[in-house]
Amino acid sequence: MRFPGHLLLSAALAGPTAMARAESPAGGDTTVRLTSREAFAQPLANLHGDRRTPFFVGNSFFNQNWVAAPASTAARDGLGPLFNARSCSACHFKDGRGAPPDPGQAFSTMLLRISLPASGPHGSPLPDPVYGTQIQNQALPGIPPEAQVHVDYEMIAGSFDDGESYTLRRPLYRLENPGYGPVSPELRMSPRVAPVVFGLGLLEAVPEQTLAALEDPDDRDGDGISGRLNRVWDEKSGRLLIGRFGWKAEQPSVARQVAAAFHGDLGLTTSEIPRENHGPSQKAAAAATSGGSPEVSDAIFDSVVYYCRTLAVPAARDAADPVVRRGRELFGQLRCDACHTPELKTGEWPEFPELSHQTIRPYTDLLLHDLGEGLDDGRPVFGASGREWRTPPLWGIGLVPKVNGHSFLLHDGRARDLTEAILWHGGEARGSQEKFRALPKADRQALLRFLESL
Repeated sequence: MRFPGHLLLSAALAGPTAMARAESPAGGDTTVRLTSREAFAQPLANLHGDRRTPFFVGNSFFNQNWVAAPASTAARDGLGPLFNARSCSACHFKDGRGAPPDPGQAFSTMLLRISLPASGPHGSPLPDPVYGTQIQNQALPGIPPEAQVHVDYEMIAGSFDDGESYTLRRPLYRLENPGYGPVSPELRMSPRVAPVVFGLGLLEAVPEQTLAALEDPDDRDGDGISGRLNRVWDEKSGRLLIGRFGWKAEQPSVARQVAAAFHGDLGLTTSEIPRENHGPSQKAAAAATSGGSPEVSDAIFDSVVYYCRTLAVPAARDAADPVVRRGRELFGQLRCDACHTPELKTGEWPEFPELSHQTIRPYTDLLLHDLGEGLDDGRPVFGASGREWRTPPLWGIGLVPKVNGHSFLLHDGRARDLTEAILWHGGEARGSQEKFRALPKADRQALLRFLESL
Protein backbone atom coordinates (compact mmCIF):
# COMPACT_ATOMS: atom_id res chain seq x y z
CA MET A 1 0.00 0.00 0.00
CA ARG A 2 1.42 3.38 -1.00
CA PHE A 3 1.10 6.41 1.26
CA PRO A 4 0.65 9.49 -0.96
CA GLY A 5 0.29 11.61 2.17
CA HIS A 6 3.96 11.36 3.22
CA LEU A 7 5.06 14.23 0.98
CA LEU A 8 2.16 16.31 2.27
CA LEU A 9 3.20 15.62 5.86
CA SER A 10 6.81 16.62 5.13
CA ALA A 11 5.60 19.90 3.67
CA ALA A 12 3.38 20.52 6.69
CA LEU A 13 6.31 20.07 9.03
CA ALA A 14 8.40 22.47 6.92
CA GLY A 15 5.97 25.32 7.53
CA PRO A 16 3.16 27.27 5.86
CA THR A 17 5.15 28.42 2.81
CA ALA A 18 6.13 24.87 1.85
CA MET A 19 2.60 23.73 2.66
CA ALA A 20 1.12 26.26 0.26
CA ARG A 21 3.42 24.97 -2.49
CA ALA A 22 2.43 21.34 -1.75
CA GLU A 23 -1.29 22.02 -1.91
CA SER A 24 -2.93 21.88 -5.33
CA PRO A 25 -6.53 22.97 -5.86
CA ALA A 26 -9.01 20.24 -5.01
CA GLY A 27 -10.09 19.78 -8.61
CA GLY A 28 -7.01 21.12 -10.38
CA ASP A 29 -7.89 23.67 -13.06
CA THR A 30 -11.58 22.71 -12.74
CA THR A 31 -11.84 24.01 -9.15
CA VAL A 32 -14.35 26.70 -8.25
CA ARG A 33 -13.88 29.05 -5.31
CA LEU A 34 -17.37 29.41 -3.94
CA THR A 35 -18.50 28.83 -0.37
CA SER A 36 -22.20 29.75 -0.62
CA ARG A 37 -25.15 27.34 -0.72
CA GLU A 38 -24.50 27.03 -4.48
CA ALA A 39 -20.94 25.74 -3.97
CA PHE A 40 -21.74 22.23 -5.27
CA ALA A 41 -23.77 23.33 -8.31
CA GLN A 42 -21.16 25.07 -10.47
CA PRO A 43 -19.73 24.06 -13.86
CA LEU A 44 -16.03 23.24 -14.16
CA ALA A 45 -14.03 26.45 -13.90
CA ASN A 46 -12.28 25.65 -17.20
CA LEU A 47 -15.49 24.80 -19.06
CA HIS A 48 -15.86 27.64 -21.56
CA GLY A 49 -17.97 28.81 -24.50
CA ASP A 50 -20.21 26.28 -26.18
CA ARG A 51 -18.97 23.61 -23.76
CA ARG A 52 -21.06 25.25 -21.03
CA THR A 53 -24.40 25.08 -22.89
CA PRO A 54 -25.04 21.33 -22.38
CA PHE A 55 -24.17 21.78 -18.70
CA PHE A 56 -27.14 24.09 -18.21
CA VAL A 57 -29.39 21.87 -20.33
CA GLY A 58 -28.46 18.94 -18.10
CA ASN A 59 -28.99 21.08 -15.03
CA SER A 60 -32.57 21.71 -16.17
CA PHE A 61 -33.37 18.00 -16.49
CA PHE A 62 -31.57 17.20 -13.24
CA ASN A 63 -33.69 19.66 -11.28
CA GLN A 64 -37.15 19.54 -12.83
CA ASN A 65 -39.82 17.03 -11.86
CA TRP A 66 -40.86 14.15 -14.07
CA VAL A 67 -44.60 13.47 -14.41
CA ALA A 68 -46.86 10.53 -15.11
CA ALA A 69 -47.62 9.50 -18.69
CA PRO A 70 -49.43 10.51 -20.77
CA ALA A 71 -48.77 14.23 -20.36
CA SER A 72 -48.51 17.34 -22.50
CA THR A 73 -44.88 17.60 -21.39
CA ALA A 74 -43.98 14.45 -23.33
CA ALA A 75 -40.24 14.96 -22.88
CA ARG A 76 -40.65 14.65 -19.12
CA ASP A 77 -43.35 12.01 -18.72
CA GLY A 78 -43.07 8.37 -17.75
CA LEU A 79 -42.45 8.77 -14.01
CA GLY A 80 -42.83 5.54 -12.06
CA PRO A 81 -45.26 3.96 -11.63
CA LEU A 82 -43.08 3.00 -8.65
CA PHE A 83 -40.42 5.49 -7.57
CA ASN A 84 -38.49 7.11 -4.72
CA ALA A 85 -38.34 10.68 -6.04
CA ARG A 86 -39.74 12.86 -8.82
CA SER A 87 -36.43 14.47 -9.78
CA CYS A 88 -32.71 13.86 -9.39
CA SER A 89 -32.37 16.94 -7.21
CA ALA A 90 -35.09 15.74 -4.83
CA CYS A 91 -32.46 13.43 -3.32
CA HIS A 92 -29.30 15.30 -4.38
CA PHE A 93 -30.50 18.68 -3.14
CA LYS A 94 -28.24 21.40 -4.58
CA ASP A 95 -26.06 18.53 -5.85
CA GLY A 96 -25.20 17.62 -2.27
CA ARG A 97 -25.87 14.93 0.34
CA GLY A 98 -29.16 13.47 1.44
CA ALA A 99 -30.06 12.90 5.08
CA PRO A 100 -31.79 10.16 7.07
CA PRO A 101 -35.33 10.76 8.33
CA ASP A 102 -36.22 11.27 11.95
CA PRO A 103 -37.61 8.16 13.68
CA GLY A 104 -41.13 7.50 12.47
CA GLN A 105 -40.75 9.67 9.36
CA ALA A 106 -40.66 8.39 5.77
CA PHE A 107 -37.50 8.18 3.68
CA SER A 108 -37.09 11.16 1.36
CA THR A 109 -33.42 11.66 0.42
CA MET A 110 -32.28 8.09 0.99
CA LEU A 111 -33.43 4.67 -0.13
CA LEU A 112 -33.29 1.01 0.84
CA ARG A 113 -31.45 -1.55 -1.25
CA ILE A 114 -32.57 -5.15 -0.75
CA SER A 115 -31.62 -8.64 -1.91
CA LEU A 116 -31.83 -12.30 -0.94
CA PRO A 117 -28.93 -14.13 0.77
CA ALA A 118 -27.52 -15.90 -2.31
CA SER A 119 -25.73 -14.05 -5.08
CA GLY A 120 -26.88 -13.66 -8.66
CA PRO A 121 -24.79 -13.87 -11.84
CA HIS A 122 -21.21 -12.56 -11.49
CA GLY A 123 -21.80 -11.89 -7.79
CA SER A 124 -24.62 -9.41 -8.37
CA PRO A 125 -27.23 -9.02 -5.59
CA LEU A 126 -29.99 -11.60 -5.96
CA PRO A 127 -33.32 -9.75 -6.42
CA ASP A 128 -36.37 -10.52 -4.34
CA PRO A 129 -38.82 -12.14 -6.80
CA VAL A 130 -41.44 -9.49 -6.03
CA TYR A 131 -39.64 -6.42 -4.72
CA GLY A 132 -36.43 -6.57 -6.76
CA THR A 133 -33.30 -4.90 -5.36
CA GLN A 134 -34.72 -1.59 -4.15
CA ILE A 135 -37.82 -0.54 -2.24
CA GLN A 136 -39.80 2.17 -4.02
CA ASN A 137 -41.79 3.93 -1.29
CA GLN A 138 -43.82 6.13 -3.64
CA ALA A 139 -46.22 5.36 -6.48
CA LEU A 140 -48.59 7.03 -8.93
CA PRO A 141 -52.23 7.51 -7.81
CA GLY A 142 -54.16 4.25 -7.61
CA ILE A 143 -51.01 2.12 -7.45
CA PRO A 144 -49.66 0.75 -4.15
CA PRO A 145 -46.08 1.71 -3.28
CA GLU A 146 -43.86 -1.25 -2.50
CA ALA A 147 -43.52 -0.46 1.22
CA GLN A 148 -42.67 2.23 3.72
CA VAL A 149 -39.25 2.20 5.38
CA HIS A 150 -38.77 3.44 8.93
CA VAL A 151 -35.78 3.74 11.19
CA ASP A 152 -35.24 3.77 14.94
CA TYR A 153 -31.95 4.27 16.75
CA GLU A 154 -30.20 2.40 19.53
CA MET A 155 -27.86 4.69 21.46
CA ILE A 156 -24.35 3.44 22.29
CA ALA A 157 -22.28 5.19 24.95
CA GLY A 158 -18.51 5.51 24.84
CA SER A 159 -15.67 7.77 25.90
CA PHE A 160 -12.37 9.12 24.66
CA ASP A 161 -9.19 8.22 26.49
CA ASP A 162 -9.24 11.60 28.25
CA GLY A 163 -12.63 10.76 29.77
CA GLU A 164 -14.88 12.90 27.56
CA SER A 165 -18.02 10.93 26.76
CA TYR A 166 -19.84 10.48 23.47
CA THR A 167 -22.82 8.57 22.11
CA LEU A 168 -23.20 6.79 18.81
CA ARG A 169 -26.50 5.76 17.28
CA ARG A 170 -27.05 2.40 15.61
CA PRO A 171 -29.95 2.42 13.12
CA LEU A 172 -32.61 -0.31 13.10
CA TYR A 173 -34.71 -0.48 9.92
CA ARG A 174 -38.12 -1.98 9.34
CA LEU A 175 -40.51 -2.31 6.41
CA GLU A 176 -44.18 -1.50 6.92
CA ASN A 177 -47.29 -1.85 4.74
CA PRO A 178 -45.82 -3.97 1.93
CA GLY A 179 -48.01 -3.39 -1.10
CA TYR A 180 -47.45 -6.62 -3.01
CA GLY A 181 -47.49 -9.42 -0.49
CA PRO A 182 -45.31 -10.55 2.40
CA VAL A 183 -41.62 -9.71 2.47
CA SER A 184 -39.15 -12.58 2.74
CA PRO A 185 -37.84 -13.00 6.32
CA GLU A 186 -34.39 -13.55 4.78
CA LEU A 187 -34.40 -10.17 3.05
CA ARG A 188 -31.13 -8.27 3.39
CA MET A 189 -31.53 -4.52 3.70
CA SER A 190 -28.98 -1.79 3.11
CA PRO A 191 -29.96 1.89 3.42
CA ARG A 192 -28.16 4.41 1.22
CA VAL A 193 -28.08 8.19 1.66
CA ALA A 194 -27.83 10.13 -1.60
CA PRO A 195 -24.15 11.17 -1.97
CA VAL A 196 -22.81 14.41 -3.41
CA VAL A 197 -22.76 14.60 -7.21
CA PHE A 198 -19.92 17.03 -7.93
CA GLY A 199 -16.47 15.78 -8.97
CA LEU A 200 -17.73 12.59 -10.61
CA GLY A 201 -16.14 13.39 -13.96
CA LEU A 202 -12.73 13.84 -12.38
CA LEU A 203 -12.99 10.51 -10.57
CA GLU A 204 -14.06 8.81 -13.79
CA ALA A 205 -11.00 10.28 -15.52
CA VAL A 206 -8.51 8.63 -13.13
CA PRO A 207 -6.86 5.80 -15.13
CA GLU A 208 -7.62 2.22 -14.16
CA GLN A 209 -3.93 1.48 -13.78
CA THR A 210 -3.67 4.22 -11.15
CA LEU A 211 -6.38 2.59 -9.06
CA ALA A 212 -4.97 -0.89 -9.63
CA ALA A 213 -1.59 0.31 -8.32
CA LEU A 214 -3.27 1.33 -5.04
CA GLU A 215 -4.70 -2.17 -4.51
CA ASP A 216 -3.21 -4.49 -1.93
CA PRO A 217 -5.89 -7.17 -1.51
CA ASP A 218 -3.63 -9.64 0.27
CA ASP A 219 -1.93 -6.99 2.45
CA ARG A 220 1.47 -8.01 1.15
CA ASP A 221 3.16 -5.14 2.95
CA GLY A 222 1.59 -6.12 6.27
CA ASP A 223 0.28 -2.65 7.09
CA GLY A 224 -3.25 -3.86 7.87
CA ILE A 225 -4.74 -2.03 4.87
CA SER A 226 -5.96 -4.27 2.05
CA GLY A 227 -7.95 -2.10 -0.31
CA ARG A 228 -9.18 -3.66 -3.51
CA LEU A 229 -11.20 -2.80 -6.56
CA ASN A 230 -14.76 -3.98 -7.02
CA ARG A 231 -15.17 -5.60 -10.42
CA VAL A 232 -18.79 -5.36 -11.49
CA TRP A 233 -20.81 -6.84 -14.32
CA ASP A 234 -21.82 -4.34 -16.97
CA GLU A 235 -24.95 -5.46 -18.80
CA LYS A 236 -24.41 -3.17 -21.78
CA SER A 237 -20.86 -4.29 -22.60
CA GLY A 238 -21.33 -7.83 -21.32
CA ARG A 239 -18.12 -7.88 -19.29
CA LEU A 240 -16.66 -7.14 -15.88
CA LEU A 241 -15.56 -3.55 -15.35
CA ILE A 242 -13.89 -1.70 -12.49
CA GLY A 243 -16.48 -0.14 -10.17
CA ARG A 244 -15.96 3.46 -9.09
CA PHE A 245 -19.31 4.91 -8.03
CA GLY A 246 -21.89 4.09 -5.40
CA TRP A 247 -21.33 3.24 -1.74
CA LYS A 248 -20.04 -0.21 -2.68
CA ALA A 249 -18.32 0.89 -5.92
CA GLU A 250 -21.03 -1.00 -7.78
CA GLN A 251 -21.21 1.23 -10.87
CA PRO A 252 -18.40 1.46 -13.45
CA SER A 253 -19.18 4.86 -14.98
CA VAL A 254 -21.14 8.06 -14.52
CA ALA A 255 -23.43 7.01 -17.37
CA ARG A 256 -24.27 3.73 -15.69
CA GLN A 257 -24.79 5.47 -12.34
CA VAL A 258 -27.22 7.92 -13.95
CA ALA A 259 -29.07 5.13 -15.76
CA ALA A 260 -29.41 3.15 -12.52
CA ALA A 261 -30.82 6.22 -10.76
CA PHE A 262 -33.34 6.87 -13.52
CA HIS A 263 -34.37 3.21 -13.37
CA GLY A 264 -34.47 2.53 -9.65
CA ASP A 265 -35.18 5.94 -8.16
CA LEU A 266 -37.54 7.52 -10.71
CA GLY A 267 -38.93 4.46 -12.50
CA LEU A 268 -37.76 5.71 -15.91
CA THR A 269 -36.37 3.57 -18.72
CA THR A 270 -33.31 4.53 -20.76
CA SER A 271 -31.39 2.95 -23.63
CA GLU A 272 -28.89 1.85 -20.97
CA ILE A 273 -31.57 0.09 -18.86
CA PRO A 274 -34.68 -0.35 -21.04
CA ARG A 275 -36.68 -2.57 -18.67
CA GLU A 276 -39.22 -1.29 -16.14
CA ASN A 277 -38.36 -1.39 -12.43
CA HIS A 278 -41.35 -3.53 -11.44
CA GLY A 279 -42.05 -7.21 -11.87
CA PRO A 280 -44.99 -9.07 -13.48
CA SER A 281 -46.51 -9.94 -10.10
CA GLN A 282 -46.92 -6.22 -9.37
CA LYS A 283 -49.95 -6.12 -11.66
CA ALA A 284 -51.23 -2.65 -10.77
CA ALA A 285 -47.81 -1.20 -11.58
CA ALA A 286 -47.45 -3.28 -14.74
CA ALA A 287 -50.77 -1.92 -16.05
CA ALA A 288 -49.64 1.72 -15.84
CA THR A 289 -49.14 3.74 -19.02
CA SER A 290 -45.58 3.90 -20.31
CA GLY A 291 -43.94 7.17 -21.26
CA GLY A 292 -42.35 5.65 -24.36
CA SER A 293 -39.44 3.39 -25.12
CA PRO A 294 -37.20 4.62 -23.72
CA GLU A 295 -38.95 7.10 -21.46
CA VAL A 296 -35.79 9.19 -21.14
CA SER A 297 -34.61 10.12 -24.63
CA ASP A 298 -30.95 9.63 -25.45
CA ALA A 299 -30.57 13.40 -25.80
CA ILE A 300 -31.90 14.04 -22.28
CA PHE A 301 -29.93 11.14 -20.84
CA ASP A 302 -26.71 12.37 -22.41
CA SER A 303 -27.28 15.90 -21.12
CA VAL A 304 -27.76 14.68 -17.53
CA VAL A 305 -24.61 12.55 -17.78
CA TYR A 306 -22.72 15.56 -19.15
CA TYR A 307 -24.01 17.68 -16.27
CA CYS A 308 -22.89 15.14 -13.66
CA ARG A 309 -19.46 14.84 -15.28
CA THR A 310 -18.91 18.60 -15.41
CA LEU A 311 -20.00 19.63 -11.91
CA ALA A 312 -17.03 21.33 -10.29
CA VAL A 313 -15.33 20.63 -6.98
CA PRO A 314 -15.20 23.55 -4.51
CA ALA A 315 -11.81 24.68 -3.29
CA ALA A 316 -10.46 23.77 0.13
CA ARG A 317 -10.21 26.65 2.55
CA ASP A 318 -7.93 28.03 5.28
CA ALA A 319 -4.89 25.94 4.25
CA ALA A 320 -2.50 28.31 6.04
CA ASP A 321 -4.44 28.30 9.32
CA PRO A 322 -2.17 26.81 12.04
CA VAL A 323 -4.97 24.62 13.43
CA VAL A 324 -5.78 23.32 9.94
CA ARG A 325 -2.10 22.61 9.34
CA ARG A 326 -1.90 20.70 12.62
CA GLY A 327 -5.01 18.71 11.66
CA ARG A 328 -3.49 17.87 8.28
CA GLU A 329 -0.38 16.60 10.02
CA LEU A 330 -2.51 14.42 12.31
CA PHE A 331 -4.45 13.10 9.32
CA GLY A 332 -1.16 11.61 8.12
CA GLN A 333 0.05 10.49 11.54
CA LEU A 334 -3.18 8.60 12.19
CA ARG A 335 -2.80 7.06 8.71
CA CYS A 336 -6.20 8.25 7.56
CA ASP A 337 -4.47 8.88 4.22
CA ALA A 338 -3.87 5.14 3.78
CA CYS A 339 -7.42 4.92 2.39
CA HIS A 340 -8.41 8.57 1.94
CA THR A 341 -5.62 9.10 -0.60
CA PRO A 342 -5.02 12.86 -0.76
CA GLU A 343 -3.85 13.16 -4.35
CA LEU A 344 -4.65 11.46 -7.67
CA LYS A 345 -4.04 12.40 -11.29
CA THR A 346 -6.47 12.11 -14.16
CA GLY A 347 -5.49 10.72 -17.54
CA GLU A 348 -6.21 11.68 -21.13
CA TRP A 349 -9.93 11.94 -22.00
CA PRO A 350 -10.37 13.35 -25.53
CA GLU A 351 -14.09 13.89 -25.01
CA PHE A 352 -13.38 16.02 -21.92
CA PRO A 353 -10.11 17.94 -22.25
CA GLU A 354 -11.16 19.97 -19.20
CA LEU A 355 -10.89 16.84 -17.04
CA SER A 356 -7.68 15.55 -18.59
CA HIS A 357 -4.28 15.61 -16.88
CA GLN A 358 -5.49 17.24 -13.68
CA THR A 359 -3.85 16.84 -10.28
CA ILE A 360 -6.77 16.48 -7.91
CA ARG A 361 -7.20 16.11 -4.14
CA PRO A 362 -10.32 13.96 -3.59
CA TYR A 363 -9.09 12.08 -0.49
CA THR A 364 -10.20 8.70 -1.82
CA ASP A 365 -8.61 5.66 -3.45
CA LEU A 366 -12.01 4.47 -4.84
CA LEU A 367 -11.18 1.05 -3.35
CA LEU A 368 -13.18 -1.25 -1.12
CA HIS A 369 -12.07 -1.49 2.51
CA ASP A 370 -13.32 -3.64 5.38
CA LEU A 371 -14.75 -1.22 7.94
CA GLY A 372 -15.65 -3.83 10.51
CA GLU A 373 -18.68 -5.44 12.07
CA GLY A 374 -20.29 -2.18 13.16
CA LEU A 375 -20.86 -1.08 9.56
CA ASP A 376 -21.63 -4.54 8.16
CA ASP A 377 -24.91 -4.42 6.23
CA GLY A 378 -24.82 -8.15 5.42
CA ARG A 379 -25.48 -7.49 1.73
CA PRO A 380 -22.69 -8.38 -0.75
CA VAL A 381 -22.54 -6.46 -4.04
CA PHE A 382 -20.40 -8.15 -6.71
CA GLY A 383 -16.97 -8.40 -5.04
CA ALA A 384 -17.86 -6.24 -2.03
CA SER A 385 -18.77 -8.02 1.19
CA GLY A 386 -21.22 -6.61 3.68
CA ARG A 387 -18.31 -5.17 5.69
CA GLU A 388 -16.65 -3.50 2.71
CA TRP A 389 -17.33 0.03 1.52
CA ARG A 390 -15.76 2.24 -1.10
CA THR A 391 -13.67 5.04 0.40
CA PRO A 392 -15.88 8.12 -0.03
CA PRO A 393 -14.19 11.31 -1.29
CA LEU A 394 -13.75 13.96 1.39
CA TRP A 395 -13.54 17.00 -0.88
CA GLY A 396 -16.30 19.49 -0.04
CA ILE A 397 -17.25 17.68 3.18
CA GLY A 398 -16.89 20.85 5.25
CA LEU A 399 -19.46 22.67 3.12
CA VAL A 400 -22.24 20.09 3.50
CA PRO A 401 -23.76 21.84 6.55
CA LYS A 402 -23.97 25.12 4.63
CA VAL A 403 -25.24 23.64 1.36
CA ASN A 404 -27.52 20.92 2.71
CA GLY A 405 -28.28 22.14 6.22
CA HIS A 406 -27.13 19.04 8.08
CA SER A 407 -23.98 17.16 9.09
CA PHE A 408 -25.12 13.52 8.78
CA LEU A 409 -22.42 11.23 7.39
CA LEU A 410 -21.66 7.63 6.38
CA HIS A 411 -23.69 5.52 3.97
CA ASP A 412 -26.84 5.61 6.10
CA GLY A 413 -26.42 8.96 7.83
CA ARG A 414 -26.06 7.35 11.25
CA ALA A 415 -23.14 9.64 12.13
CA ARG A 416 -24.40 13.05 13.21
CA ASP A 417 -21.04 14.72 12.69
CA LEU A 418 -17.44 14.07 11.70
CA THR A 419 -16.50 12.79 15.16
CA GLU A 420 -19.14 10.07 15.08
CA ALA A 421 -18.17 9.13 11.52
CA ILE A 422 -14.58 8.52 12.62
CA LEU A 423 -15.67 6.56 15.69
CA TRP A 424 -17.71 4.15 13.54
CA HIS A 425 -14.58 3.15 11.61
CA GLY A 426 -13.51 -0.41 12.41
CA GLY A 427 -11.83 -3.23 10.52
CA GLU A 428 -8.89 -1.90 8.52
CA ALA A 429 -9.48 1.55 10.02
CA ARG A 430 -9.64 0.47 13.65
CA GLY A 431 -6.07 1.52 14.34
CA SER A 432 -6.77 5.04 13.07
CA GLN A 433 -9.99 5.19 15.08
CA GLU A 434 -8.23 4.12 18.28
CA LYS A 435 -5.49 6.69 17.75
CA PHE A 436 -8.19 9.35 17.30
CA ARG A 437 -9.82 8.33 20.58
CA ALA A 438 -6.45 8.61 22.31
CA LEU A 439 -5.70 12.14 21.07
CA PRO A 440 -5.89 15.11 23.43
CA LYS A 441 -9.01 17.15 22.84
CA ALA A 442 -7.09 20.00 21.17
CA ASP A 443 -5.68 17.57 18.62
CA ARG A 444 -9.07 15.98 17.99
CA GLN A 445 -10.46 19.43 17.29
CA ALA A 446 -7.54 20.22 14.98
CA LEU A 447 -8.18 17.07 12.94
CA LEU A 448 -11.87 17.95 12.67
CA ARG A 449 -10.96 21.51 11.67
CA PHE A 450 -8.80 20.15 8.86
CA LEU A 451 -11.65 17.98 7.58
CA GLU A 452 -14.01 20.95 7.76
CA SER A 453 -11.57 22.92 5.59
CA LEU A 454 -11.82 20.45 2.72
